[in-house]
Amino acid sequence: MKKVSALLVSCALLFGTALAGCTKDEGSGVKTESGKEAKAKILTYNNLKEPTSLDPPIGFDQASYDIVNNAFEGLTRLGKNHSPEPAMAKEWKIAPDGKKYTFTLRDGIKWTNGEPVKAADFEYAWKRLLDPKTASDAAFLAYPIEGAEAYNSGKGTADGVKVKAVDDKTLEVNLAYPASWLLGMVASPAFFPVNKGAVDKSAKWAGEASTIVSNGPFKIAEWKHDSELKLVRNDQYWDAANVKLDGVTYKMINDSNTAYQLFTTGEILVSNTTGAIPADLSDKLFAENKVKVEDGAGQAFYRFNTKMAPFNNVNIRKAFVAAVDRQKLVDLVLKQKQKPADGYVSPGLKDPAGGDFRKVGGSLIKFDAAEAKKLLEKGMQEAGYKTLPEVTLTYNTNDVSQRIAQALQAMFKDNLGVDIKLANKEGKVLTDEQKKLQLQFSRSSFLPDFADPINFLDGFQSTNAFSRTGWVNASYDKLIKDAYNEPDEAKRFKMMHDAEKILMDEAPILPLYFYNNAYLQSDKVDGVVRHAFGFIDFKWADIK
Repeated sequence: MKKVSALLVSCALLFGTALAGCTKDEGSGVKTESGKEAKAKILTYNNLKEPTSLDPPIGFDQASYDIVNNAFEGLTRLGKNHSPEPAMAKEWKIAPDGKKYTFTLRDGIKWTNGEPVKAADFEYAWKRLLDPKTASDAAFLAYPIEGAEAYNSGKGTADGVKVKAVDDKTLEVNLAYPASWLLGMVASPAFFPVNKGAVDKSAKWAGEASTIVSNGPFKIAEWKHDSELKLVRNDQYWDAANVKLDGVTYKMINDSNTAYQLFTTGEILVSNTTGAIPADLSDKLFAENKVKVEDGAGQAFYRFNTKMAPFNNVNIRKAFVAAVDRQKLVDLVLKQKQKPADGYVSPGLKDPAGGDFRKVGGSLIKFDAAEAKKLLEKGMQEAGYKTLPEVTLTYNTNDVSQRIAQALQAMFKDNLGVDIKLANKEGKVLTDEQKKLQLQFSRSSFLPDFADPINFLDGFQSTNAFSRTGWVNASYDKLIKDAYNEPDEAKRFKMMHDAEKILMDEAPILPLYFYNNAYLQSDKVDGVVRHAFGFIDFKWADIK
C-alpha cells in the first residue's frame, strides 16, 4: 500500500535541544489558561511522498491512509491498545447469529463545515466504495456485507447492498456471513464517511485542502503538493478535548539520508517506519538506542506477471523465490531488525487455539541456491528455453527500494547465473502499470487493513484487483470463498493455511521481509500510536 520538501520549518533546532513548538511562522502560538501565549504544538512527520489520494476509498496505500486516518474517522477507531473502540458510533449491537450489526451514532458529531454527521453519510460512503464507477481497490474489504460483491462486480444494485440508515443516528448492516473482524475493519479508512455535498460539488473534492470536508481529530489546512501537508486541530471533533497537538505537518522526503539530517536538526520530529534509518548509520544508531522498534505487520514483496514470459512458468518463478537470501537482505542491506519472510501472512495473528498463524503455518519458502538452479533448469526445459528471456525488475523510486533491487540483482546472478535489468518508476506510475499487467517483475508491499489472515490472503483471488499478477487458481479461490462463509473458526483457519500453501507453492509473488516499526522519534514527543494492523494515529500525541 506507498521529493524533497521545498519549505522547511523555520525554527529548526539542533537535535537534543528543545524541539517543542517548531512551527512555520516565528512567534505563532496559542493562548494558555493563564492568558499567556505559548508556542503551538506542531508535530512534524515524514510521510515520504505525496499521497495517492485523500478520498477514503481511493487512497489505498500507507502514504494516503496515514493522513486520512487523522483527518477522518469511522464508526470505530483503533485505540491505544490497538483494539476497536467507539468513535463516530457510541455503541453497537450484534445479532446472535453474527450477521446483523446495528450502530448508534453519537450526538453532536459534525463535519468540518459544521454540518452534522449522519448515518446516511456512512450508507452513502460505503455504497460509493462499492460502486464499480469508483473503481476502488479497497472495495473487496466490504464483501462480507450482503449484496456488496454483486454490486461491485456489476451483477447487483446499490439498493441490494444491505447497509441502511434507519434514521440520522442508526445504521443497520446485514452481512452475508459472520465476520468476526468487522469492528476492526470499519476502523479502516476505506470505511470512513464522506460528505456527499462535497463529493457532488466537485469530482476533485479530495485534491486540495480548500475543498476537503472531513470529520476526524484534525482537518487539512494547507497542501503544497509533493512538498508538505498541514493538519490543524479540528475544534468540531467530538473528542477535541483529548487532542493535545495543535497540528501535524507531513513532510514528503523520499530519501533516508535527507530525512535523517532533518531529524537531527529538529525539522522532523517523527520518522516514517519505511527507510527511516540510513543503512550506513544503522549499526551505530541501533547500538546507541536511538532507534525505536515495535512489532509491525505486512510485508515487502515482488509480483511476478504470470502472463508474461518467463514467469508464466511456475518453476521459473519458484527458482527466483528460492534464489533470494532474505536473511542476508535484512542483515546486510536493510539493517533495521526486520524478519525474513517465510510465508505471506506476517506474525502477530492469533488462531482460535491461541497460537500464532505464522508459527502454526511454518516456513513455506526458504533460500536454497542449489534447489533454485534445479528449478530454473526444470522450468527452462518445460518452456523450451535454451536462453532465459530478458528479465527486468522494476522498483519504485527511492534509495531503499534501489538497494533492495540491486541486492536481488546480485543474488540472481550469483545463485541462478541470471543477469537481470533494473528499472525504476515513480510509485503511482508503477502501481498503474502493475494493474494493467504491463510489468514483468515488480516491487510491491502490503499493509493489513484489519487483524485477520483473510485480509492478507483474499487479495490474490483471481477476481481481486489487488492481485496484479494475472495468477488464477480455482482451488485457491474456493478456499478463500469457503473461509469467508465458514462460521467455525478452527475450520476457517485451516482453510486459510491451505490457501497460503497454494499461494507459496504457485509463487505468483516473491516474499522478501515482514515489516516492523523501526523509526526515529524525538524524546520530546509521546503518545504517537502505530497500529500494526492499521495506520499511524496522532490523536493522543503530545509534545512536551
